[in-house]
Amino acid sequence: MDVYVRGGDSIWYFSQLFKIPLQLINDSNRNINPQILSIGQLIQIPGYVVTNYQIRPGDSIWSIAQNRNLPLDAILLVNPGLSTNRLQIGQTISVPLRVTWRLVNGKQNYDYDTMRNDIRRLQTVYPFLQVSSIGKTVLDREIPEVLIGNGDKRVHFNGSFHANEWITTPITMTFLNDYLLSLTNQNTIRGIETSPLYTQTTLSIVPMVNPDGVNLVINGPPANEPWSSRVIEWNNGSSDFSGWKANIRGVDLNDQFPAKWDLERARNPKTPGPRDYGGESPLSEPEAIAMADLTRRRDFARVLAFHTQGEVIYWGFEDLEPPETEVLAMEFSRVSGYEPIQTIESYAGYKDWFIQDWRRPGFTIELGTGTNPLPLTQFDEIYEESLGIFLSALYL
Repeated sequence: MDVYVRGGDSIWYFSQLFKIPLQLINDSNRNINPQILSIGQLIQIPGYVVTNYQIRPGDSIWSIAQNRNLPLDAILLVNPGLSTNRLQIGQTISVPLRVTWRLVNGKQNYDYDTMRNDIRRLQTVYPFLQVSSIGKTVLDREIPEVLIGNGDKRVHFNGSFHANEWITTPITMTFLNDYLLSLTNQNTIRGIETSPLYTQTTLSIVPMVNPDGVNLVINGPPANEPWSSRVIEWNNGSSDFSGWKANIRGVDLNDQFPAKWDLERARNPKTPGPRDYGGESPLSEPEAIAMADLTRRRDFARVLAFHTQGEVIYWGFEDLEPPETEVLAMEFSRVSGYEPIQTIESYAGYKDWFIQDWRRPGFTIELGTGTNPLPLTQFDEIYEESLGIFLSALYL
């Protein structure tokens, strides 16, 4: 929501008036010096939208403000030049509305366009979010990263490395939405104050590592050739892509990282297909390259890759993980009920590479149980189980 600066206004005043933390307003207006405001300047207030209201008989600005539990000045700020003594019946004015509801609806077939639309809507209401592209997919789709917070501890979450595990994207997006709601409304999540998390951590989220694959599973083959024919051929002639984990080139993105890649290659398929083909070399695919470049650039303290299914937490690789990894894994287990497993005979995954190259905590979290893609009927249960993991990854 935009407000217009008047003589004597300050960011601190807007913070008090709208009951929004000062830091969130500053971070929503990064191109503005908060010490030097000019009359008529637009300031973005996060956590609010503006609605239209038509004046009815007997209305006054004071009564409208009172009925909506708003300070009178909040209405004046979004209606510059409004004459409070000359309201006319039928006249339309703007009224601020605090957002207290989720914008993300995770319980739907959550494809790439749905995610992009939700990110845009969140960024409109919460302009302190920073959104950028980390690279493009084989089919030229931008892969978005969302950044929230400005602390020194850099934490990373990602979802949908595997196409038919796409429910991890709306689960992660729902947590992002709840975190934003908590920050702007100054509510706790499970008793945890989130304002300190914002100031102490910078959270990076790549909600959908594999957009081409997710769209293939949800919407079927792309219209354009040669991909339409190729993926059906690689899928053994079937147009049922529910078993497809790979990207659109038939490469399994979580077998793409240089962490004993040769060992994984030796026992897996040697040609493109729905799953487990790691490509002809590590980091051959644009999506895997984008994730590797992002990880090097951001220098994360810890990473959590969300997959399905099994209700387990994998937390080790070749005994290269630091001691605090086990402490985190045990806490993730406690808050979710998931089983912590140090390692299995699996290589070339994203968290394997992170542990190997950084010697920092990396986790693969397998959400839910059943056959992928997990049904949306599990959504609420999975979200409640994973919520504690999201939170403790930030506050521990």
